[in-house]
Amino acid sequence: MIIRTVLGDIDPTQLGVTTCHEHLLWTVPEPYSDEDPDLGFDSVPAAVAELRYFQSAGGKALVEMTTSEIGRSPLELRQISQAAGVHVVAASGHHKDKFSAAALTGKTTPEIAARIVDDVTKGMAGTSIKAGVIKAATSANQASESERRVIQAVGISHRQTGAPVSTHTDAGTFALEQVDLLIQAGVAPEKLLIGHLDRGLPQQTYLDLAKTGVYLGFDQLGKEKYWPDSARVELVKTLVDAGCAAQILLSGDTARKSVWHTHNPRTEGIAHILTKFIPALKQAGISETVIQLMLVDNPARFLAF
Repeated sequence: MIIRTVLGDIDPTQLGVTTCHEHLLWTVPEPYSDEDPDLGFDSVPAAVAELRYFQSAGGKALVEMTTSEIGRSPLELRQISQAAGVHVVAASGHHKDKFSAAALTGKTTPEIAARIVDDVTKGMAGTSIKAGVIKAATSANQASESERRVIQAVGISHRQTGAPVSTHTDAGTFALEQVDLLIQAGVAPEKLLIGHLDRGLPQQTYLDLAKTGVYLGFDQLGKEKYWPDSARVELVKTLVDAGCAAQILLSGDTARKSVWHTHNPRTEGIAHILTKFIPALKQAGISETVIQLMLVDNPARFLAF
């Protein structure tokens, strides 16, 4: 078993403390690029500085979920990983319809799958730098035609490569349906991470998702405008008490300049998970063993193939 990073394959025991859904370089595609100038990252030095701050807090690895249509940059990701001394796992696959539909126009399911397989086994965008995770996405309360094509392609490429699959949901909507679609497409539930769930969904939804065997992505840590971290702490505690600790993965999904410590020292940026959220979990009575499980053991098990 290996974990595939932008610097090459590593043994899962080398991964360490991991945030499982972040962005280091990305751009908002046309025609949406001018909607919000705070969105997007375009600086290698800033990304290096941000990762070094994350490392200073104890971070060792990051899953970079930027796909090709929103500016994935393999060579720069390798440069950032080398300079910061942090493992970076890059993504193949595609984002939701809003961002990816134009890029997927005219592409058949086998064509989409072939590109993903190449990204994982040969290298991304003509480089030898390989992706280590595959992304699938759905929109609010539904999956569009192109999103369903991608899901089928993700199933094909997952079966061919064994690479793990990580998803985007819109605020957790359509999560159970997304799981059904991906498992029907051939994705193994133990290699499937459902994203953006920590947005105040009904408690039963989390329990129903856990029963399917997938990983639960609580990756909006620090985004108080969506849901307070205090509620996320209570949710984690509830699910740990329900026996779901081995299925929880944590991250911040940082995507705005204003939330990076490098651009705004009043914030903790990617390090928020370690400097703010983990101490809150400890204060709530979550054991060191469970924290180790969520930060180290679960990511290594999910990412290994």
